[in-house]
Amino acid sequence: MQPTLYLVDASLYVFRAWHSMPDEFHDADGWPTNAVHGFARFLLDLLERERPQHIAIAFDEALDSCFRNALYPAYKANRDPAPPELRRQFAWCKALCQALGMVTLAHRDYEADDLIGSAAHTARKDGFRSVIVSADKDLSQLLAGQDQQWDFARGMRWGAGGVKARYGVHAHQIADYLALTGDAVDNIPGVTGIGAKSAAILLAHFGSMDALLERIDEVPFLRLRGAAGMAVRLREQREHALLWRQLTTVALDAPLAVTDFTRATGDEPELESLADWMGFGPLTRKRLAEAAGLTTHAG
Repeated sequence: MQPTLYLVDASLYVFRAWHSMPDEFHDADGWPTNAVHGFARFLLDLLERERPQHIAIAFDEALDSCFRNALYPAYKANRDPAPPELRRQFAWCKALCQALGMVTLAHRDYEADDLIGSAAHTARKDGFRSVIVSADKDLSQLLAGQDQQWDFARGMRWGAGGVKARYGVHAHQIADYLALTGDAVDNIPGVTGIGAKSAAILLAHFGSMDALLERIDEVPFLRLRGAAGMAVRLREQREHALLWRQLTTVALDAPLAVTDFTRATGDEPELESLADWMGFGPLTRKRLAEAAGLTTHAG
C-alpha cells in the first residue's frame, strides 16, 4: 500500500458550516463563531475516522487576487465578497488546524485547488497517493493511479476510473470539459451552445480540446445535433476556449511553504486558548486534545 496524503479543501467545509450551523455561537468579543464550530466538528470526524499521518489543509487567501483574475478580471466576479464575520472565522479555522499540528497551505496568488494540486503532484514523486477531501469537480482532474476524491458530506469516494461515470469524461479531460461547457460557479462562460453532453461527445471523439481545435473541419460530420453550428462557434471562440482552459486547469507548480506533510503533535497552550476564545464545550475540548496527540497532558 502506498502511503496516503490527505488534502482538505477547507473553504468548502467552512462555507458549509457557515450556512448550516445556527448563529448561536460567539467568541469572547461577541463575533459569530458558527463556522468555526461546524468546521471543527467536520475536522474531528475526519481525523478520528482516518487517523491520517500525512495531511494538509488548503485555504483560499486569493479571494480576488489570484493569477486567474489577471487573465480574466470577471473570474468569480459573480460571487459576493465574504462578509467580515466570515473572513474572521476563516482565520480562526486556519489557526485551529495549526494548533492541531497540521500543515496549512495558503497563498495570495493561488487558490486552494492549486495548492492541493501542487501538493498532490509533489507528494506523488515521493511515492504518496492522495485523498482529496472535497466535492469540487475541478479537483477530479488531479486523480491518477491510486488517488481518490472524497465527498465527505455524502460519504462518496471515487478514483480516476470513477470520474467518467460521474461526468462523462476522463479525469485528464476535466479541464477541457469545463473550458467547453463553462463553469457558472466560477463565472467562466464556456463556448456558446456547448453543453455537458456535447462536450463529452466531442472529447470522446477527439481526445482533447487541442485536437478538437486542430480538427474543427471534422466537427460538422459528427453524429451530434447542431454540429455544424458548433464548428462555427469553435472557430469564432477559439481564443476564448483556450483562455477558459487556462482558468479551469489546476496549477501543479504553486509555491508550497513546506513539502513535508507529516502530522505533528499539537500546540497545547494555543489549542486551550482557542478553545476558551471560541467557547468550545468539554466534549469538543477532549476530542481536540486527543486529535492533537495531547491526551497524556490533558488527562
